[in-house]
Amino acid sequence: MRSLKQLANWYFSRSALPYWTILILDCLFVVFAGLLAFTVHHGSEHTLDVIGQVCLTMVVFLICFVIAFRLFHTYDGVIRYSSFTDLLRIGGAVVTATLLIAVIMMTAGPNSWLAAFGYADIILMALFVVAFMWTVRVWVKTIFETTSKRSNTRKAYILGIKTGGVALAKSIRSSADSPFTLAGFVTSDPDMENRMLMGMKVHPFSNDLPEIMKRNKVNTLIVSPLKMDELRESEELVNSLVEAGIKILVMPHAKEWDGKSDLRLADLHPVNVEDLLPREKIEVDMQAAADLLHGNVVMITGAAGSIGSEMVRQIATYSPSRLVLVDQAETPMHDIRLMMKNRWPDIQAETIVADIADRKVMERIFEEYKPEYVFHAAAYKHVPMMEDNPYEAVVNNVDGTRVIADLAVKYGTKKFVMVSTDKAVNPTNVMGCSKRICEIYVQSLDKAIKEGEVKGVTQFVTTRFGNVLGSNGSVIPIFEEQIRKGGPITVTHPDIIRFFMLIPEACKLVIEAGTMGKGGEIYVFDMGNPVKIADLAKRMIKLSGAKNIEIKFTGLRDGEKLYEEVLNDEEITLPTFHPKIKVAKVREYEFDAVATEIDTLVNEASTNDDMQIVAAMKRIVPEFKSQHSKYQVLDKK
Repeated sequence: MRSLKQLANWYFSRSALPYWTILILDCLFVVFAGLLAFTVHHGSEHTLDVIGQVCLTMVVFLICFVIAFRLFHTYDGVIRYSSFTDLLRIGGAVVTATLLIAVIMMTAGPNSWLAAFGYADIILMALFVVAFMWTVRVWVKTIFETTSKRSNTRKAYILGIKTGGVALAKSIRSSADSPFTLAGFVTSDPDMENRMLMGMKVHPFSNDLPEIMKRNKVNTLIVSPLKMDELRESEELVNSLVEAGIKILVMPHAKEWDGKSDLRLADLHPVNVEDLLPREKIEVDMQAAADLLHGNVVMITGAAGSIGSEMVRQIATYSPSRLVLVDQAETPMHDIRLMMKNRWPDIQAETIVADIADRKVMERIFEEYKPEYVFHAAAYKHVPMMEDNPYEAVVNNVDGTRVIADLAVKYGTKKFVMVSTDKAVNPTNVMGCSKRICEIYVQSLDKAIKEGEVKGVTQFVTTRFGNVLGSNGSVIPIFEEQIRKGGPITVTHPDIIRFFMLIPEACKLVIEAGTMGKGGEIYVFDMGNPVKIADLAKRMIKLSGAKNIEIKFTGLRDGEKLYEEVLNDEEITLPTFHPKIKVAKVREYEFDAVATEIDTLVNEASTNDDMQIVAAMKRIVPEFKSQHSKYQVLDKK
């Protein structure tokens, strides 16, 4: 007795009705529908006269329906979360059961006791069953949605009335724990304004929107991923919405929606300045890269950094046979190890903490794994730090690159892709110059291989781009932290501008350019329009909703340019297979001469004399002219 009571408690304390309860309810619908159909067609008096035969017939029909319900799993779902798919299952089950009954009746013949029911009765019964089962599910779902929303849910409008907007609306309505209640839609299409969609009114995306939302007590605007360009072009309206206290939620940058898959509410985040920076979506055909990398051993240096870690994620999707991941940062590398274990357990991933300038360690790695493709993203990148530590810039950036490049040739790497920077263009600081020297070395080495001066098969490709949004130490995270602390936001100069690109987009271009290149090229990326950093700071303050945040100008830092070089100037670049990727026209160097000069530079670095080190760098890169730096005196000699 006690065990029966425990079983009953277990069933009825669940958050959903037990499946057998739903099955019994559906069976009752079948019996009632059969009796109703027979009565409608033959009248109540005749039904009472043959009620025994009708009931026996209904037992057979019910068995057919139970078989169909089992085949289509109509009772497995939770009624209050019923979807269109559940309704289709019901339709399929009823059609199957009806066909099964028809087959039984034809087999039994016109003189059997089943003949009380005609085919018209069966069809009418099937229609009643579908109507009853659909109505109850839709009714329960509607009641649940209108009565069970928590008091802390937020009323939300959705910007977008087509695929993306409808997908978001369905997610809100179908999610058991949705923090939102769908209150309406927003569109810029004048033909759709004030119409109804999914039972909700469609409002205009105009300057009146903040007032409309305030009047209707709607405090959230969710933006379809297909409407981000429209949002970026509406700066004044966005500012008005923020000032009205309305939260604007968007999908993450990295989520490139295919227009078919589900949109998860958990992926939404408050709009930030990165979302609103003007940019064109970069289309990249990655199939050729996938064909090359699939099943091969790929090494990524700097694998724990902003660029390196994103390259790990992207390259892992192409199923290389092994990933050899190298970085000096222990804790971030541990995070990479866990990521690979959880997301790509089938890929052999070697996470190695090592210094790329340590030739013995790196030779052991190359000898053991023999990578076929190397993506070299390891480098010290912060301009002020390298201005104060030119020794590290030479040892890590220059000599580290030389070590990796030489070993790639020695162990037969097919392709070596080096990640460079726009700061290597007419460098004004030590960091930019160190990267330019790296470019010169790998380009001259590629030339020497092609001309037969160096024995090897490796193709060396260089990729240059500017600042990436959200990278470690980039300006946006710094500004966010300063706003959280109440200010001030520090900007070096009121006129300073920079080019920006998203990390995933930059990495896609690196992979495509690297795999498509034939060796010797220096690819530069079209970064779009430059952004004034002071305007960026003002926009971030507005979006944060913070008040009285001061912008303080601190002066240019050592080695910092006011304006970055334009990378896609037609006079210094040539077009390629991709409109966003061009080839830089640069002077070619002889490998023997470059190797000798780098030997001298590395020897100078061992002196730890900053002036001697930088002077040696300037001899290799004559266009290196220091700005706002103690090394300017070297340019006057």
